[in-house]
Amino acid sequence: MLTMSDVLTRIYNSFDPDNPLPANDPAYVECGEVRGENNILKDLGNGIRRSEDKATCQLYVGHRGAGKSTELLRLKQDLEEKGCFVVYFAADAEDVDPEDAEYVDVLLACTRHLLEELKAADAQPLRSWLRDRWRSLEDLMLTEISFDELKAEAQLSQFGKLSTAIRATPTERQKIRQQVNPHTPSLIDALNQFIADAKKKLPNGKTQLVVIADNLDRIVPIPDATGRTNHDHIFLERSGQLKALKCHLIYTVPISMFYSSRANDLKDTYGNAQVLPMIMVRTKEGSIHPSGFEKIKEVIVRRIRAATAGTTYEQASIDQEILESAEVIEQLCLMSGGHIRELVRLCKEASNNVDELPITAKAARRAITVVRDTYRRTVQSNQWALLANVAVNYRCPHDEAYRELLYSRCILEYRYFDDDDEMQCWYDVHPLIKGIDEFKSALQKVKQ
Repeated sequence: MLTMSDVLTRIYNSFDPDNPLPANDPAYVECGEVRGENNILKDLGNGIRRSEDKATCQLYVGHRGAGKSTELLRLKQDLEEKGCFVVYFAADAEDVDPEDAEYVDVLLACTRHLLEELKAADAQPLRSWLRDRWRSLEDLMLTEISFDELKAEAQLSQFGKLSTAIRATPTERQKIRQQVNPHTPSLIDALNQFIADAKKKLPNGKTQLVVIADNLDRIVPIPDATGRTNHDHIFLERSGQLKALKCHLIYTVPISMFYSSRANDLKDTYGNAQVLPMIMVRTKEGSIHPSGFEKIKEVIVRRIRAATAGTTYEQASIDQEILESAEVIEQLCLMSGGHIRELVRLCKEASNNVDELPITAKAARRAITVVRDTYRRTVQSNQWALLANVAVNYRCPHDEAYRELLYSRCILEYRYFDDDDEMQCWYDVHPLIKGIDEFKSALQKVKQ
C-alpha cells in the first residue's frame, strides 16, 4: 500500500510543465468553449481533410505553454484515425536550438524526421543530394570514410547527424549552414521526390501525408543590422521554401510575430493563422468568469484523480484532504491567468513545499511568490509603464516593446464571442505581475 509520501510524490509528478499530455490522456480537459470556441480538430484538421490532393501549409499560434503541443497531439491522433499519416516532431528536442535558429535548421529537421518515419519510400534522391556534397560535409561529420563506403541506412542517417549537430554543437552550427544553405532548393527538390514516392507507399490505407513541426514558437527573436529578425527570415523571407514541401504542413509560429508589423504579410502568405488563446478565468471587469474558472479548476482535479487512482486517496476530497481548502484551489487557478503551463508549474511548486497532505495555503502562497519573482526579474525597468497601460486599457499596441512582453507571457490574450457572434479580443497583464511593487507603482502613475 502506498504511503502518504508516495501519494504526494505521484501528485507532484502529475504536474509536469515540460511534457504535453498525450492524446486521450484522462487528465486532458477540453477548454475550447472558454478559449473563443477554439477547436483544433476543425480549425486545422478540416483544412487538411478537405483539400483533396492540394498540399496545405498552416500556422498555429499561441503563448508558449498555453497547451499547443497537447492540442497538436490530439490533432495528430484525429488525423490518423481519418486516413492521414502524420509525422510530428518537437523541433527543439533534437534539431533546432531556440536560442539560435535559422531556416535551414527547420528544413534539415523536416528531412530527418520524414526519413525516419517513411522507411518504405525510395530515398535515392536524398542519397544523391548528400553524395554530391559529401566532400564539403565530411569534415563536419568527423569522418574520413567515403560516402559510398557507408551502408544505405548509414548514408541517410547523416541527415540526422547534421540536424543534431546544429542543435547540440554551436561551434559547427554556422559551418553546416554555410554548406547547406546555397543548396536548399536542390534539397527541397530531392525531398519532394522522396515525398512523392512515400505518398504511394503510405501504410494501412493512409491517403494523405502531414508534417507537424512543433515548438518553433520557442525560437528567440534575433535582430540583424537592418532591424529584421530571424523570425522574419524563417517565416517570411524563406516562406516559399517553408511551404514548398509537397505534403500538408503545420508550423507553430512565435506569438510576437503574429502581432508585429508583418502580421498582414503572414496572412497573405499562409492565410489566417489559428490562435490558441488563454482560458478566460476572469472577465475584463475583473470578476471571476464561472465557466473558465471551472475549466481551469478541472485541470487540477483531473491530474490529482489520475495520480491518486488505486490509492487510499482515490476518493479523497480535493479541497480538504488533497488541498487544504477551496480557497487554495481558487488562488492557484486565478494566479495562473488561465495559462495551463503556469497552473501546472504553480501546483508542482506548491506540492513540493509540503511533506504531507493536504497542500496548505502557505505552500501555495510560497509557490506563487517563487514564480512571481521570475516575472519580476523578467520585466525591464522601462516595461512597467507599458504593462500598466495594458492593465488599464486591455489593449496591446502592435509595437516591438509590447511584442517582447507578449513573447515572455507578461501580457496574456483572451478571446470570446459576443452576443452578435463577433470575435472579441482583449489583453491583460499576467496576474502574478499585478502583485509586484514596481507594477503597482507604475499602475498608480498611469491612473493619475
